[in-house]
Amino acid sequence: TLMVWQKGRVDFVEFFAIFLPSLLNWIIPAAIMSMTVSKERPESMSESIRMKVGAKRIMVLFLLTIVTAVSFHNFLHLPPATGMMLGLGYLGMFSFWLKKHEGRAMTGDQPLDMTGHNPDEHCDEPAVAHEEHGLVEGFDLFRKIARAEWDTLLFFYGVILCVGGLGQFGYLAVTSQYMYHDLGPTTANVLVGILSAIVDNIPVMFAVLTMDPHMSHGQWLLVTLTAGVGGSLLSIGSAAGVALMGTARGIYTFGNHLKWTWAVALGYAASIAVHLWINASHFTDFH
Repeated sequence: TLMVWQKGRVDFVEFFAIFLPSLLNWIIPAAIMSMTVSKERPESMSESIRMKVGAKRIMVLFLLTIVTAVSFHNFLHLPPATGMMLGLGYLGMFSFWLKKHEGRAMTGDQPLDMTGHNPDEHCDEPAVAHEEHGLVEGFDLFRKIARAEWDTLLFFYGVILCVGGLGQFGYLAVTSQYMYHDLGPTTANVLVGILSAIVDNIPVMFAVLTMDPHMSHGQWLLVTLTAGVGGSLLSIGSAAGVALMGTARGIYTFGNHLKWTWAVALGYAASIAVHLWINASHFTDFH
């Protein structure tokens, strides 16, 4: 959705036209799978968990960042990335204020721990503060940025360069001619969704945008829908599936996911059918 929106193929509010098809795509497999889920409840945790100082304000800043990015693009015709970078500025200013007024700056470069284990248990001078709000670590914006998934970002950068190279050499033009002229846009966009189950949807969508086929408004919404939800057909087609295979090894596997591909495919087919039905008027509007 972000890539199609930034290219100006679909306006921000117009994406709500595929909300119902997307909802149906989720409800059908979820309802089928829920029938096999055990009714047992996991044991409740006795551990007391508290929000860190400034947590709620950072949530508000996150929402404000999204509003800023959308507003910049819609009203000022600036790239959404400009609004996101301004949002990073919001966070930077708040980080400075938090250090200045709360006095909870980190005293050392402690590892970012997502397991619940306190890395400072065996340290003589832990970089945490025991306050009325509970165990609080200092907030260091630059430390968070330094620990971002740079490998993943560079991977997508490389993939986009490869797709751009294919377009420069004319291979994407040949593919576009076959898919969108010989097969037709509807068939092509359905196949794009299936392809996104094998290849990540970001390079797939970037390839479609590079081809820039002459399609109706409804077809751009269709390819946005299929590329967005088609990745769930296989476990390797979505970031969530890949991450879960890594964290739930032996429990959630490629083969286990295949057992439920039919249910996901039902939702995928239903979402396409509903979109073609309720958004039929959009298929006569060409950009």
